[in-house]
Amino acid sequence: MDQVAPADDLSSFLAILPPNLRRALENDTNGLYEVVLDLGRLPEARYLDRHTVNLSDSPVTAEDLEAAIALVGEFSGDNRAGIERTLHRISAMRNRAGKIIGLTCRVGRAISGTINVIRDLVESNKSILFLGPPGVGKTTKLREMARVLSDELGKRVIVIDTSNEIAGDGDVPHPAIGKARRMQVPRPEVQHATMIEAVENHTPEVIIIDEIGTEEEAQAARTIAERGVMLIGTAHGNALDNLLKNPTLVDLVGGIQTVTLGDDEARRRGTQKTVLERSNQPTFEVCIEIIDRQTLAVHRNVGEAVDQLLRGWQIHPEIRKRDESTGDFAVVQKPEPTVTVTMMEGLEPFASDWASPKETHLKVYPYAVSKGLLERVVKTLQLPVEVVKAIDEADAILALRSYARAGAKIFSLAEAQGVPVYVVKSNNLPQIQKALREALHLEESSIGSVDIEGDIDETEVALEEARQAINRVMDRLEPTELAPRKAYIRRLQHQLVERFNLSSRSVGDEPQRRLRILPPAGTQKNLGYI
Repeated sequence: MDQVAPADDLSSFLAILPPNLRRALENDTNGLYEVVLDLGRLPEARYLDRHTVNLSDSPVTAEDLEAAIALVGEFSGDNRAGIERTLHRISAMRNRAGKIIGLTCRVGRAISGTINVIRDLVESNKSILFLGPPGVGKTTKLREMARVLSDELGKRVIVIDTSNEIAGDGDVPHPAIGKARRMQVPRPEVQHATMIEAVENHTPEVIIIDEIGTEEEAQAARTIAERGVMLIGTAHGNALDNLLKNPTLVDLVGGIQTVTLGDDEARRRGTQKTVLERSNQPTFEVCIEIIDRQTLAVHRNVGEAVDQLLRGWQIHPEIRKRDESTGDFAVVQKPEPTVTVTMMEGLEPFASDWASPKETHLKVYPYAVSKGLLERVVKTLQLPVEVVKAIDEADAILALRSYARAGAKIFSLAEAQGVPVYVVKSNNLPQIQKALREALHLEESSIGSVDIEGDIDETEVALEEARQAINRVMDRLEPTELAPRKAYIRRLQHQLVERFNLSSRSVGDEPQRRLRILPPAGTQKNLGYI
């Protein structure tokens, strides 16, 4: 059964309302969700069951708004404020001159027991993304997960708290987040920098972030996840397929790239020559769609679900429903198992149905090496290798030379873990194959090879090269030139560079014409997305 923390009584919330509205609400607070005060309109109380009540026959006056504003904290850049040591949130509407003409006063509650339905996923150490419309309890679940992870599971948890909505207003965080630490975000536009700062300065095992909404925040989330930190967050969107249509946030679930197939491959798949494919491993391994406060759709393998959606197949997530009175839950729909498809004309297997590796006996951590290329080599050649997300899980490290020069931090980390470092000159299949042969102590003839022309076309290689160069430019703030490419491929590289707010230009004469990627003019060293 849900339990509301005693510290979340409504007395402080009611105290900011005009006396007549306070009296109207005192006997009807059960399920109260928010109170709306708009200048010149009747004040409204909204409830969780979606019914609305007018609190007065008199419209809200400027004096009513000014009295309420005086009792709350300072409004931040996103027009949100709070009440000291509570979870209540006050959001302002302003006119064109900047004067506040409306308030949305939302009740904040700390409710224990709301994550029993996903407790197994919380304990799995996998990064979890929540999707769902406003008002279904995403922030409430984040708050409870912070407490469970820090208090009951003993993990180092940091909450990135924009607008102080998760842990309440004021410098002392609300006890609802347990022993988790809270980093406040001074302005919404620097939330991504605060996320990176949390990882670099405070050694968290878990980071919790509400409302990932910009490309910079999506990039920061990927950086956090690739450093082996468990990430729990929410994003705008009701369902996984909505996120695929959002160019700003699609990278959270692996991103989308256009791939041009050869004639034989297109014929084998029964598709057009140009298809959409997932470009990277998802930042979040698990996605939970909150259908309503008691019903969740769980995608346990985000990468597999995205692959199916891009193929136009219907996905069948696991549906969990919770009994509000007892707190128990039941799985009311199990996910359909992945079917291994026999290769026939017009059929294509899931990415997870590629040739499976033999029993794993080497765990490899990629450092600035493309996970996509590394996993392709492992799967295609059936190598006994597992690609891991954290250095402390690895038996070996595969590093890109430009990030593993003498004295680089990766060598001290490897020495501390007692694992070897294998260095590749660049992100290409032959280099990765050679390094894996060395790591596995195999003769060249003992395993096959991945034919670049047959397994991955020039466009994909060129775009992967551009991605790695973008990382270097953002990290070092120095121009980088790519290999010579055909005009249509350079155009795709230009488009990719623009997505990261960088500039590029073509230099040289054909057939040596190539792209030069330039750092932002006048910027300081970036917070390095590797």
